[in-house]
Amino acid sequence: MFHRHFSKPLLFFSALALCAFGSLTSVAMNAEAGSSSASVEEKETLSLKPSVLLQRGKFSVTNSMLVTWIVAAGIIVFAQVAMRNVKPVPSGAQNFWEWLVESLYNFLESIIGRELVRKTFWFFATIFIFILFVNWFGLIPGVGTIGWGHHDLTTNRFHIDRPLFRGGNADLNMTSAMAIIFFALWIIWALQANGVGGLLMHLFGPKGETSGILKAFMIVIFFLVGWLEIISILFRPISLSFRLFGNIYAGESILEAMSNMVPLLSWLIPIPFYFLEVLVGIVQALVFMLLTAIFTLLIAQHGPEETAH
Repeated sequence: MFHRHFSKPLLFFSALALCAFGSLTSVAMNAEAGSSSASVEEKETLSLKPSVLLQRGKFSVTNSMLVTWIVAAGIIVFAQVAMRNVKPVPSGAQNFWEWLVESLYNFLESIIGRELVRKTFWFFATIFIFILFVNWFGLIPGVGTIGWGHHDLTTNRFHIDRPLFRGGNADLNMTSAMAIIFFALWIIWALQANGVGGLLMHLFGPKGETSGILKAFMIVIFFLVGWLEIISILFRPISLSFRLFGNIYAGESILEAMSNMVPLLSWLIPIPFYFLEVLVGIVQALVFMLLTAIFTLLIAQHGPEETAH
């Protein structure tokens, strides 16, 4: 019975969310492409900026965007194929997909509660699956090492100046797009749970039972604390985007450095770090999902009965 309740809604909302991620990333990259210079700097380290593969007016396609599109299309196609002929006793791809979705659902339900997970699961599951596979796609041999470049006569090596592929989450535009989409959804969920007045009371209203002069003093204190809370909320998209970007970019930079350390052993030295980055890919996807879920729980809960288990 599991697939009837969760699988098809997840497929629909996953497609919408993944398309939104790609669209917002495209907008962000248009602004960056317009301000970047045409000259290409020769660097041994991984560039902070993705390379532009195709330019049509103000619209540009970068190598990191190409990776996110490939991963998004792969997830959608796999989910559609897995759930095409649903069987009462799942097997193969259907069994894996239902196990993944059900495990995520039960895990989130134990943290944010039954009512909230029913409303928000589609986003949290999508964000985890998408980030995880984008992180892992960046570890595939050839990502960052296949593309256009030049032959250095001094070192007798070929240097890649414009890679065809780049890890999607090693691009700050991608992580910022996901964080901004979550922030917009967070506002919607907060208003649905509290209303405008309830949200303002949640931020600025005094907590606890007081009376007299102490109550007036607490009103002033919590009013000031409310403004600090607003500043904290506004910084959440920034912290979410930089945390994911920083960890993935650092991992790819380490792999790049290990590959260039000893040219003859460039295929061997990075191998232990690949296993580390596989683990980092899981952890960072989990951290991003958990932080967004906890932020949502903090604004949506109203009493002890709705507190996470």
